[in-house]
Amino acid sequence: MVKIGDIELGEFPLLLAPMEDVSDPPFRAVCKANGADLMYSEFISSEGLIRDAIKSRQKLDIFDYERPVGIQIFGGDEEPMAMAAQIVEVANPDLLDINFGCPVKKVTCKGAGAGILKDIPKMVRLTEAVVKATRLPVTVKTRLGWDDNSKNIEEVAERLQDVGIKALTIHGRTRTQMYKGNADWSLIGKVKNNPRINIPIFGNGDICTPEQAKSARAKFGIDGVMIGRAAIGYPWIFNEIKHYLHTGKHLPPPTVEERVKVCKQHLRHSISWKGEIVGILEMRRHYANYLKGLPHIKEFRAQLVTCNTPSAVEEVLDAIALQYKDHIFERTMPLIADTTESSVHPDEVMCGFPG
Repeated sequence: MVKIGDIELGEFPLLLAPMEDVSDPPFRAVCKANGADLMYSEFISSEGLIRDAIKSRQKLDIFDYERPVGIQIFGGDEEPMAMAAQIVEVANPDLLDINFGCPVKKVTCKGAGAGILKDIPKMVRLTEAVVKATRLPVTVKTRLGWDDNSKNIEEVAERLQDVGIKALTIHGRTRTQMYKGNADWSLIGKVKNNPRINIPIFGNGDICTPEQAKSARAKFGIDGVMIGRAAIGYPWIFNEIKHYLHTGKHLPPPTVEERVKVCKQHLRHSISWKGEIVGILEMRRHYANYLKGLPHIKEFRAQLVTCNTPSAVEEVLDAIALQYKDHIFERTMPLIADTTESSVHPDEVMCGFPG
């Protein structure tokens, strides 16, 4: 049984990655319903929380059906991060996660996200300040290092454990790699198999099939995997992995009818949380992913992104379900790569770092 503090997550938990502009409550709702064991908020600026910025505060919204759920914060200074941790605690998540992995320049130039990988002593001090500021279990998500010459994740894992974190998620790339090239799972495995490490170690990067999750578990001994882009428009990935790990067999891919049903659920959650206008607008980024693999779907997608009422959207979705009711989806099954093998395409594309 994998545990973060007192939170029991099962024998091989599947985590939904914190993804900016993706991992909001509506998206988390459909992922939870389809097997995600632990989910995180979009990453939240510590400075934004302290300033009481509306967007930052809205990201604190969590719901009981999501539990266990964590809120992720980022920042480059100890005092604001400690203050943000206290604000997060009031929202009553199950845990608090620190983002030490976002690679985009506007974050790293402030010494936040992956930027702090250039200053490990500061990283340790900042983590310790957050741990001391909250009663919540604190976890960290980070990368292997800043670049190929500073892959210091083994040292980082030990030092962060020593100051009190309860779990560590490692994205298998450096900051300079951004989301390109292979995720190096061999280093993730070294951290997990370090006899000094006694906290859960979760792997992240290039996991988009049941085979890849099984391979990661067998090769590297990690406690669970974090999934990002593979879940966008395809929340079924969690239950598919669980079924495969337990039976060695694949669940059939969701039919068009099932895809339309979950897309509607996502839309309704979005409207409920954000209101009709914003809920419909922000849902538009998801349609292409739900409908991926359907031939000649461009015209329907164009209709979906111009609909302005829930009934209009659902009418188009119903037409899609009818038009493609006999379509059979094909399954592709690439294998996970380590540093000596060929790789599938990276499954991360945006900050908040989905992986």
